[in-house]
Amino acid sequence: MADTGQHQPSYERYLGGSPEAERRLFERMARDLMKVQEKNRAAARAAGADRALHAKAALGVLDARLRFDDDLPEDLRHGFAQPGAAYPATLRLSNAGGIRQADGAPDLRGAAVRVAVSAEESHDLLATNHPVSHARDAREFVAFAKAMAGATTPLRKGLALLVRLPLAVGPAPAARMRRTVRAATRHAVHSLAAETYWSRSAILWGAAGPVRYLLRPVGAAGAAVSDSARRDPQYLRRELETRLARQDIVFELCLQRYVDARRTPVEDGSVEWLESVAPAVPVARLTVPSRDLDTAEARGAAERVEAIGFNPWYTTEEFRPLGNLNRARKATYEASAAHRGGLRFVTAAPLRNRILGVPSAAAFRLLNRAVPWHRLPVPAGLLNLVFLRKALRRYNLIDTDGPEAPPRTGPAPAPFDEQLRTVRSFDGSYNDLSEPAMGAVGAAFGRNLRPVYRPDLFDIPNPVTVSRQLLHRDTFLPATSLNVLAAAWIQFQVHDWVNHRRHKPGGKSVEVPLPPGTTWFNTPGGPAERVMRFADNEGIDVPGDRPPLLFANMASHWWDGSEVYGESEATARFLRAPDGGPALRLEEGHLPLGPDGIPLTGFAESWWMGLSALHTLFAREHNAVCEALRRAYPSMSQDGVYHTARLVVSALIAKIHTVEWTPAILATEAIDVGLRTNWSGPPSRWLTKLGLWLFEAHSLTGIPGTLPDHHGVPYSLTEDFVTVYRMHPLIPDDFEMREHRFGQRLENLSFHDIQGAAAEAAIRKTGLADTLYSFGIAHPGAITLHNFPHALRHFERDGEIIDLSVVDLVRTRRRGVPRYNDFREGLHKQRIRRFEDLSEDPDTVARLRDVYRSVDEIDTVVGLFAENPPHGFGFSDTAFRIFILMATRRLQSDRFLTVDFRPEIYTPLGIDWVQQGGMNSVLLRHCPELAGLLPRGASAFAPWRQVRPAGDGGGRAGG
Repeated sequence: MADTGQHQPSYERYLGGSPEAERRLFERMARDLMKVQEKNRAAARAAGADRALHAKAALGVLDARLRFDDDLPEDLRHGFAQPGAAYPATLRLSNAGGIRQADGAPDLRGAAVRVAVSAEESHDLLATNHPVSHARDAREFVAFAKAMAGATTPLRKGLALLVRLPLAVGPAPAARMRRTVRAATRHAVHSLAAETYWSRSAILWGAAGPVRYLLRPVGAAGAAVSDSARRDPQYLRRELETRLARQDIVFELCLQRYVDARRTPVEDGSVEWLESVAPAVPVARLTVPSRDLDTAEARGAAERVEAIGFNPWYTTEEFRPLGNLNRARKATYEASAAHRGGLRFVTAAPLRNRILGVPSAAAFRLLNRAVPWHRLPVPAGLLNLVFLRKALRRYNLIDTDGPEAPPRTGPAPAPFDEQLRTVRSFDGSYNDLSEPAMGAVGAAFGRNLRPVYRPDLFDIPNPVTVSRQLLHRDTFLPATSLNVLAAAWIQFQVHDWVNHRRHKPGGKSVEVPLPPGTTWFNTPGGPAERVMRFADNEGIDVPGDRPPLLFANMASHWWDGSEVYGESEATARFLRAPDGGPALRLEEGHLPLGPDGIPLTGFAESWWMGLSALHTLFAREHNAVCEALRRAYPSMSQDGVYHTARLVVSALIAKIHTVEWTPAILATEAIDVGLRTNWSGPPSRWLTKLGLWLFEAHSLTGIPGTLPDHHGVPYSLTEDFVTVYRMHPLIPDDFEMREHRFGQRLENLSFHDIQGAAAEAAIRKTGLADTLYSFGIAHPGAITLHNFPHALRHFERDGEIIDLSVVDLVRTRRRGVPRYNDFREGLHKQRIRRFEDLSEDPDTVARLRDVYRSVDEIDTVVGLFAENPPHGFGFSDTAFRIFILMATRRLQSDRFLTVDFRPEIYTPLGIDWVQQGGMNSVLLRHCPELAGLLPRGASAFAPWRQVRPAGDGGGRAGG
């Protein structure tokens, strides 16, 4: 009769027409229920969020027992349900309301049971003391909860039922729901032990098919309770105390079999399964042994029960919940339980922001057709960016995590290590304590745009031709507002953020055909070949005949300093001082060398002198934080000092990137104000604050003062983010090393002289201070066409010789990132129609025409480099749109940069270290001799003051 396979049985129907549409609906419902919890908490003036429903418990016991009958019917013997089988069980009896109120108030009552079969298997059974639900489906259920949210008095409840509920579901459904609720709540309850509790939704029972279950009292008459006794707000609890003091409480578990879709529907919870149609068959007994509830042991057990999040999906597939009411419970109950436990958060926009936001967003869209945001006055430009970011959050966050659709059963989650509340894990897990795998090592890159998989266009036009015509450096084009430390910094950051796994050399490779008459040496000392070959990325296998468009990040997605500390506990412990102390290993102030001559650090790929300087600097910074913590908190453990220092350094790095590096490369007042607002709130300008109060009140504090918010999609970095951070033109091909005291030239070095194993010999010879000075006075390359460094076009890595400019093009195509025009349109910009729309340079336009057949064929990387950026910008406005979306997301999703950025976690010293610190403080702490050379009133990533050597125009005055 029942379909027990994975396909949808005939008695189930998905809301929205598909599992995916229904899942999206349920996710919105989960957020709505968390908002209900917040409203109920505010109305009850409670310190923390309660359950969205069944907030007040009268009984919680951990040692109940469920025993199946010896004469269990043959067709009902499935899984754990076997004759005579007995299991420990947890039982919670409660009032059903979302706000704790007196037991005499009109209300439904509920029972929640967890049957523990083994360490890996349990089954949650949920029921209430009325045979039908007030809601036909999940939509009505959540609409009812929202309508009743915060209603604490009979008057408010009446208004909610008569006014708010009809507005939410319509007059007829509202009338039906009111009738059901009144019939259920007018029932006088004398004892929770004497009530019958119905599941009201069906579950699968193995091959027997759908059943509803009920818990029926055995030998438990409910004696009438006097009016005076009912005035006791805890009278139901008192009655249970008296009853259990003298006898066991016993319920009979009964099953009602599915008959047909009309009389025993699975999808309509408002229809009663009449016993005349579906008789209740006894199958087991649930027993609560007699005890004294007024003991410390009993109270402790009740508290542990209160911490449990019951969910009917904590079961096995053989007993899968059925119907949309049950399917909705997977997401909504998980969210509600996590919110109650302080593991998941919800932030509601003020009503004024929601009302004013719609017309304002439309007005800015119209305005931007004539005037782009960066040409508006600063206050208007900032508000324009606020609404652009809202649109990007709505349309350009795509979940690639393989969300469950339909939901799947599974075991109840095991408790996590409590230490994870206060320290970052090394692999990025448990940043979101309710979704442990979110953002962890191995999690898939997300998407900001729907991927486009076109194998037929992988080599069209030939990426080698594209590279040589449009990317290769003709002459060095400097970015004169920056210094080379800015180039080193972004690589330092990218190594923390992203790392696609590659096949090992000799394994699966990408082969790129070369233009006629050309060859390439793919390995050192190897033969000349007519193809360019390099290791392919390892994709994530997905079910079905789908293309390999998901790729795992072998770094964590979080801003956690993994380039310094490593991505695993084993690496992190190896990098610590040999005595087991909290410091990182240093040898005479430098990173220790590995057997290949590359330093031992968290991530050392593509190593060069600029990376060495920053890794050394922040390893020293970690050790300085450790020393300060040990002095300030002598009783703190070694591991405590290490983990706190790691939090502090990671947050300081995030702050430096947010308020120093990014405003340096996007040098406009609006960006500077916007990014400082991200970290510390808006400046003291009444107009700016008024605009944010009206339209985006959450921005009135810096992100570290807010709650985590994933904006409806599990957090991850994205393939599109990786694409816009392809900034290799920043790297010069040669460097002049100078001494910082007298400005004397030390030597000229090519990039090959300072990369790989040669980097450490060079930096130790030059010294950290002179290296930083030399990079501080030199300019990086501009991020534009015709400026890709020569050194990276013939680059040895992992035994392969690669042209990184070709690799950048090929990777972007093969990962399904849309070509430039589609990329641009997907980020809410107008498509270009002519090559002249992209560049004002006639030579560039001619080369574009020569390489591409149409503007729609232009590679994303090429388009981003060719685009004329806003004044002061170091990269294009199109790339900036990915940035404005992801820059705040990286901060706002991270628990340790929001709700747990506080003295209790970081220590007061740690918070001050981050809030008072910056790149200048790091530089001066470890190289104080550079104090007079850092730029005044500008970021450390701006050009430093040059020391003029004697005989070079006179003295040592600044240039």
